[in-house]
Amino acid sequence: MGGRRQKRREYALFEGVRIGAAVAEGNCIARIDEQVVFVKFAAPGDLADIQVVKRKKNYMEARIVNLIEPSPLRVAPRCEHFGVCGGCKWQHLDYSEQLKAKSQQVQDSLERLGGQGDFELLPIIGGDQTYEYRNKLDLTFSDQAWVLDFDKENPVRPKGLGFHIPGRFDKVLDVKECHLMPPYVNQIHRGLKAFCEQEDISFFNLVKQEGLMRNLLMRCNAKGEWMVLVSFFYESEEVQAVLNYLQSSFAEIKSLLYVINDKKNDTLHGLDVQVHSGEKVLTERLGDREFVIQAQSFFQTNTAQAKRLYDLTKSFAQLTGEEKVYDLYTGTGSIALYVADQAKEVIGIEYVEEAIADAKINMANNGMDHLKFYAGDMKDLLTAEFIAEHGQPDVVITDPPRDGMHPSVVQRLVEMKAKRLVYVSCNPSTQARDAKLLEDAYKLVKVQPVDMFPHTHHVESVALFERK
Repeated sequence: MGGRRQKRREYALFEGVRIGAAVAEGNCIARIDEQVVFVKFAAPGDLADIQVVKRKKNYMEARIVNLIEPSPLRVAPRCEHFGVCGGCKWQHLDYSEQLKAKSQQVQDSLERLGGQGDFELLPIIGGDQTYEYRNKLDLTFSDQAWVLDFDKENPVRPKGLGFHIPGRFDKVLDVKECHLMPPYVNQIHRGLKAFCEQEDISFFNLVKQEGLMRNLLMRCNAKGEWMVLVSFFYESEEVQAVLNYLQSSFAEIKSLLYVINDKKNDTLHGLDVQVHSGEKVLTERLGDREFVIQAQSFFQTNTAQAKRLYDLTKSFAQLTGEEKVYDLYTGTGSIALYVADQAKEVIGIEYVEEAIADAKINMANNGMDHLKFYAGDMKDLLTAEFIAEHGQPDVVITDPPRDGMHPSVVQRLVEMKAKRLVYVSCNPSTQARDAKLLEDAYKLVKVQPVDMFPHTHHVESVALFERK
């Protein structure tokens, strides 16, 4: 199952355990002597022997060591890396069961954590395409790939290009094929790995911080155009050899970029992205809006479902063309631009300055002049003075990160008392927490779950709050 090897301890083995419902974080739940056990990579209805791997005060974590009677809800995972890479924890569940579990997760969070009871939960919107739906993938090079069965007699590890093992920054699983992006992605990363091995180009060592090849980012748009960005640890003649190989081997790459990253982390923040060939950006359309996407840009990774998400947000906002809209955590302005044709004015606020620069480009490219974008920490920028200067919003749209909104931002929304608040969330638990903090001023009316990431445990939800 991967992860850090535990020191030798006695872990309980429970035989013949019937597995219950799928719950948060991709686990299923079981009960042993009234104690909750979260079981990894299980399916509701499995009968199995389970081994405890972690004990906490109020629960245990376990894994299946012997599947006695598989659940009828199980399906054959498509990916050979299932159960190891950790990216698609529900790939073994029938898709209808995945949707049911995600919807239940949203409802349970709002009711149990948020104390919300009188609201309408709409049927979850599933994806038409459950594989090959992503438009972005990040992979990591490693000079010593993680392997399931390590041969102590022959301790030389192979090189790897793939995903980090869950919970281990220094362990990378070599991924031969990922089914979440169009197949061309696999041609690119497998071809690049083979080329580097053939030319004896060094892979990065995450512990020693040495080696040339560090990270690989790949994006694509609906037109089948690709952006590839390679992160190198230092300048070298081999950099150009790698880039020339990619340029000559893959005709669909329309934007070939690179960075030199000698930092201790893999983020692109603060790095100078260089263009080797083609354009520095890709463009994508959602509805009748065009968006410029740079390597560092945040853009929803499921384009088809993003349109549904934005259509839903626009519908919940109930705009007539006369409203002033605040779009909090606007990113590159995608939601702000999407709703702008039905608003009198839209004001977008975002922490990342580069994202705001993209938002302004997108605004200009779409021929709009009634949007304003501001960069700054939300809790510091969204003040009473800011609202006095820019006007009281009629509608607020907020799409915060997984941590949800800062308490001071929630308090500012309570003070604003906008007519409507549309809350787009990628984390039901923090959305529920914020819903409870908002209840002095707003009533939760309805919630729409949207599955942006089939085969994972993640779910988005759009909640409509109305002023009390």
